[in-house]
Amino acid sequence: MPIRVFIQHQSRYAYPRPVWLSPHLLRLRPAAHCPAPIEGYALTVAPAGHSLHWQQDPFGNFVARADFPEPVAELTITVQMTATLDKGNPFDFFLEDYAQTFPFAYPPQLQKDLAPYLAPEEKGPRFGQWLGQTDRSPRGTVDFLIRLNERVHREIAYTVRDEEGVQTGEETLALALGSCRDSAWLLVETLRNLGLAARFVSGYWVQLDAEEPGPGGPVVKDLLALHAWAEVYLPGAGWLGLDPTSGLVAGADHLPLACTTTPAAAAPVTGRSEKTEATFTHQNILRRIG
Repeated sequence: MPIRVFIQHQSRYAYPRPVWLSPHLLRLRPAAHCPAPIEGYALTVAPAGHSLHWQQDPFGNFVARADFPEPVAELTITVQMTATLDKGNPFDFFLEDYAQTFPFAYPPQLQKDLAPYLAPEEKGPRFGQWLGQTDRSPRGTVDFLIRLNERVHREIAYTVRDEEGVQTGEETLALALGSCRDSAWLLVETLRNLGLAARFVSGYWVQLDAEEPGPGGPVVKDLLALHAWAEVYLPGAGWLGLDPTSGLVAGADHLPLACTTTPAAAAPVTGRSEKTEATFTHQNILRRIG
């Protein structure tokens, strides 16, 4: 049964004194192919006095550019939206005949169109060993992708990592540990090395009905988080989301914001300030409607 939800995501940067900010790029609006219908959306930037202009990046993502004519003592970015989540069937698609079985080759024109998503960057002995241990025997394409996604989920433990940037696949494999963005990038690079077009995705992950113990019994606690996963291009189906953090195929509870060739290009907020200290806080609110 579809569930309507209200989402609020707020990020706040507080500075010890007013500072100059460079133009900031905000990738916080659901992408055109978001599986959940977005009924209302608002992006608010404070303090007042700035200018805000919407544009699209080379990948077709919606990007807001905020310019600040005066120094600011704090920067607050707030997203509010209403979405309808419907579990549905994530496998409700068709594949072209030639793509039914892995491995397969994209036709020449499609391969040309997908070139940026087919170019691997990863190198290193651990990654080479990881690829060498990947079962490439012919099988159904969807079955192969599910097993590969589950393999990353099984072999790479999850951790919250606040440091900037994304680990290389070599680093993630050496640690057998990574954040959602690290596991997603490992999966993207693996897919590309196997001849499959893949891209990095930044977005919201809505988790409904997560039960936690309470004094009076289980308490339902719905969760909202900024998240990262991968998408692979399947002829006939389009982009299919794979979430190695959960080991599941991405569905209506995954709301993509930016889909790009590299993690850096998908950062939710990009910008600089004068050299100074800053205090960062954030808040996620998820509330069912009705």
